[in-house]
Amino acid sequence: MRKVEVTYLPSGKTAHVPEGTTLFNAAHWAGLPIDSTCGGRGTCGKCQVRLITEAPEPTPADHRHLVQDQIDSGWRLSCQHSIDSDAECEVPRLMRTPKAATMGVGRFVLLEPNVQKHYLEMEIGSLEDARSHLTRIREALAVEGLEVACGPGLFPRLARAMADDNHRVTATVVGDHLVDVDAGDTRGAMFGVSVDIGTTTVVATLVDLCAGAPVAIESTINRQAPFGADVIARMGHAMTGVEAMADLESAVKDTVNGLIDDACAAAGVVPEAVYELVVVGNATMLHLFLGVDPRSIALAPFVATFLEPQDLRAGEIGIHIHPDGRVALLPSIGAYVGADITGDIVATGIARDERLRLLVDVGTNGEIVLGSAARVVATAAPAGPAFEGGQILHGMRATDGAIEGVVLERGEVELQVIGGVDLTPLGICGSGLIDIVAQLRVCGLLKENGILMTAEEAAAQGHPLASSIVDLDGVRAFAVTPDVRLTQLDIRELQSAKGAIATGIEVAMNALQLEADDLEEVMLAGSFGTYINPESARVVGLVPAVPVERIKAVGNTASEGAKMVLMSFREREIASEIPAFVEYLELSGAEDFNDMFIRNLAFPALETQP
Repeated sequence: MRKVEVTYLPSGKTAHVPEGTTLFNAAHWAGLPIDSTCGGRGTCGKCQVRLITEAPEPTPADHRHLVQDQIDSGWRLSCQHSIDSDAECEVPRLMRTPKAATMGVGRFVLLEPNVQKHYLEMEIGSLEDARSHLTRIREALAVEGLEVACGPGLFPRLARAMADDNHRVTATVVGDHLVDVDAGDTRGAMFGVSVDIGTTTVVATLVDLCAGAPVAIESTINRQAPFGADVIARMGHAMTGVEAMADLESAVKDTVNGLIDDACAAAGVVPEAVYELVVVGNATMLHLFLGVDPRSIALAPFVATFLEPQDLRAGEIGIHIHPDGRVALLPSIGAYVGADITGDIVATGIARDERLRLLVDVGTNGEIVLGSAARVVATAAPAGPAFEGGQILHGMRATDGAIEGVVLERGEVELQVIGGVDLTPLGICGSGLIDIVAQLRVCGLLKENGILMTAEEAAAQGHPLASSIVDLDGVRAFAVTPDVRLTQLDIRELQSAKGAIATGIEVAMNALQLEADDLEEVMLAGSFGTYINPESARVVGLVPAVPVERIKAVGNTASEGAKMVLMSFREREIASEIPAFVEYLELSGAEDFNDMFIRNLAFPALETQP
């Protein structure tokens, strides 16, 4: 999609945004907040700007909130006008100082959630003024600049709140939905939940939307795991019939609801005080979450049923928050670059930063995002389950007893074990796998082509770890401990996984005509990416050969992005624009893909490491 440039005065800030972005959203894209209380829906009239370049035709909302002299002078509501060519406009100074926090990866976020509570004091009904309770509430909210819709589920709660001629109530609004009315002032109790539905792990964060702070975080294994370790296996299960689809939908919803219940219990919050759920995940997980058959994603030409953002009533889809609360799904970029990567982009600001940066979300499906505010490309690489401990002889998930770090020095094997040094090592998780292979390369026991040296070869060279190379039923292996071995087949699995991701990175780098030296930062994202040793990632060739100080573990940025969207309607608007800004690269259509993949199976020569 074509990009356009918008310059805002007097700050001089410029945004490069997709054609069709509103002036309001483009300003926030550039880090410039424009005043608003209605969430950019054109009802509060506060987001006024003056077009210095040719002003578009005024909308009905412009006429409602602006006088004719203002319209003639080029004033418009910024949320009502999208941009199809370069523009310049003047932005008034903010009349208030909104709450803000630093979140994500050094992002400055205005705390303006999509959930709002409004305390209203209205006139008591009388024979002369017999307007309905609903009309009174709507008219009072209109004074606040809000136009709201509601469903019949609200009416019993509205009747209770207004009983005995009560005229002091609190209205809860999510977006443009009136979801509840309480007697008295209940503005202090307002919560939301962000959820990252991973193929392996699901994470839920309960957020106090008044304070702008998390109050409970819960995570657990996705209950879909028995139906397959990766998205391909779960797609295959879904294809077996209607009952299989129901099993998958029920499993993921039970997982999410269980986490919501646990988080609320831990924080002493009733689920009915949770008014919004923001969900990220790959496209397949989001399809299964809504009970949508994902088979079209699995088959060429890999077309999803939906990629667009969704705004759903919680009660209708069986989510355990306020029944009229809303469930928001962030948009996906492509069939294999999902809403979790949209969350990554929000949290890291990679599409809004002038620096050239690379983001790698390492997992069963490795997603790659590369670029800057000028241009961003994204792709996905089928890494397989090796990074999750799958198809590794003594592989395991990152739980107590898993080896997560390894150092081979002076003929000794030093281990870092999850849960503490007193625990007996039970197996190897993904970060430990990368560490072991990298250390075998550095100490000279593993060749560039991935072949593990024989014990005889190592002994002939006088290597102090020669005795650790053993034969395991005809397969060469390295004894990490007497009971935990890394086999030659395990090394091949790692080569295949890292080769797929390295090839995805190469395709993205070629698209932008970049070399490793051009990268100012390489970010390793995801729960797994947090624990990867940057030096080890570079040694095995998982990331380009940049100086190790440029490699940064940024944590679960998908979850962080969902939390930012939950806390700021402005970040939600940015998220909605990301699929139009990011160019999706399909690896299967890449020229010379197979040749690149085979080349990337090898480990980088050690002498080329910076």
